[in-house]
Amino acid sequence: MKRIFLFLSLALLLAAIGRAAYHAATAPEKALSKYVPAGSLLYLEARDLSSLLADWNSSTEKKQWVTTSNYEVFSRSRLLLRLQGASAQFAAAAGIPPSMDFLSQVAGTRSALALYDIGNLEFLYVTYLPSARSMQTTLWQTRAKFEPRNAGGVAFYVRSDPESQKQVAFAVSGDYLLLATREDLLAGALQLMSKSQTQTQVHDLASEPWWSQAVASAGPAGDLRMVMNLEKIVPSPYFRTYWVQQNITEMKQYSAAVSDLFRSLEQYREERVLLRKSPASPVADTGLEEAASLIRLIPERAAIYETKAYPSRDSCFDLIETKLLAPHSGPSLVSEMAPEVQLTSGETGGGSDLETRIDQQAVAPIVRPQGTGLLKALFEKTQILASLQVQSTERDPSGVFIRIHSAIGLAAASDWNEPAVQAGLTDFLRPGLTAGEHGLVWEQSSGYYKLDGLWPLALAVRGKVLMIADDPALIKAMLAGLNRKSDVKSATLIAGFNHRQEQSNFARFFGLVDRPTGSLSDVRGMDQKPQFFSDNMTSLSATLAGVSAERVVLRAEPDRVLQTVTYEWSR
Repeated sequence: MKRIFLFLSLALLLAAIGRAAYHAATAPEKALSKYVPAGSLLYLEARDLSSLLADWNSSTEKKQWVTTSNYEVFSRSRLLLRLQGASAQFAAAAGIPPSMDFLSQVAGTRSALALYDIGNLEFLYVTYLPSARSMQTTLWQTRAKFEPRNAGGVAFYVRSDPESQKQVAFAVSGDYLLLATREDLLAGALQLMSKSQTQTQVHDLASEPWWSQAVASAGPAGDLRMVMNLEKIVPSPYFRTYWVQQNITEMKQYSAAVSDLFRSLEQYREERVLLRKSPASPVADTGLEEAASLIRLIPERAAIYETKAYPSRDSCFDLIETKLLAPHSGPSLVSEMAPEVQLTSGETGGGSDLETRIDQQAVAPIVRPQGTGLLKALFEKTQILASLQVQSTERDPSGVFIRIHSAIGLAAASDWNEPAVQAGLTDFLRPGLTAGEHGLVWEQSSGYYKLDGLWPLALAVRGKVLMIADDPALIKAMLAGLNRKSDVKSATLIAGFNHRQEQSNFARFFGLVDRPTGSLSDVRGMDQKPQFFSDNMTSLSATLAGVSAERVVLRAEPDRVLQTVTYEWSR
């Protein structure tokens, strides 16, 4: 009996010790932002950086991309030239080129990169890397070429390049490897990591109000997280130069942003949060629900769609005009981008260029007079709650041309007046289409009306929903969708793109646009800049052939904007 009691006591003791050891081993890890000094403009954190790098290096997308025209264009870009210059300065200061092999050596699991100056690329990098691995890196093995320093009771090493005045500093603190391009940043990080943090005067990034507000507004961190201080980033001239979207004015209304990327084999999902500087007026739920309800009208074979809550009357009118009523007329939009500088040998032409006329002035686009009174008046007295635009492509029977079809759906607060809509559309088309009423008579078909002439236009009204299209098949598909139920949650904007379906038509269409028949630019092997669509964008599309579809959902709240971007993979 005593022996049984002794065994039971020993078992209970071992279980208690094991439970205590388990809780100690699974204690929550300290956030890396606690080790980053304040003042950062942009912060990147990866849950497992080494796995991300390994996935990219072994991916078919990388192997294909480096052989494409898109990569060729990128290799000529000013951005890459600046990055190469910064890389050369880093190599001169550290004595080690920042190659992919070097990056793989210093890539641990949990990793963070904080950027403090965009122009000078001043950063601090912290990664969880066992000390045994850290000491095998080329950086640690060449520490004799660096000057020793000490901060927070930990030795670190600094090396400078007299010509560029650049610095490289690194340290190994326990199982953390730290790398920086400023000595004070590394010293501050080591002080924050030391046990005597209460005695240091260094403030960490997590103590800044913009950071705490941004992170508190976001959900759980993804496989990769980016946090941006937009109040400091947006005014930067580098942001205005390299920001692809060029929507600088729109970005000025936000103070900070957080983006989290969640990866799986079938899907990449990005969750974004943008904090407003000033609260916006709350939006009624009716328009948001109508925007989500219009999703049911989208045909299954739609190439691109976008539904939007509370669009302006002018934007709805412009949408119908540019997509359906006058898609080919009017002057071209004035570019807001500065012209590119072409670095050539000074030649302004060539003997092989037989298509460009130099003895005649360029022909100005023909602008057709249009009557817009009735249609404008109809829109001005109608409260539109939500809009939907749908586009699809198809090859003609000969397989030569790609035809683009468009459809518009508008949900109003009250029932549409169908005769008034028909009158407004014919009033718009009459001046530029016909001298009389030929081709402007509405004929009734199965559930919709269409013009009796050559202009492809059809419309249908179902209570508060108006549908207009330039293809009867689209109208029929939208009408069939009225019987479906939408399970989509209310949103400010919902958009999607069927990449897998449209990839071949996209390449065919822009191949014809960029290279008209007979153009000498069709000849391969000639030294030419890749065309934007037929070479650059098409090769990027081919590289990302595994992405079957993309979906964007935007929800606007008074204090923030939530965006969800989903990429579906078919690999």
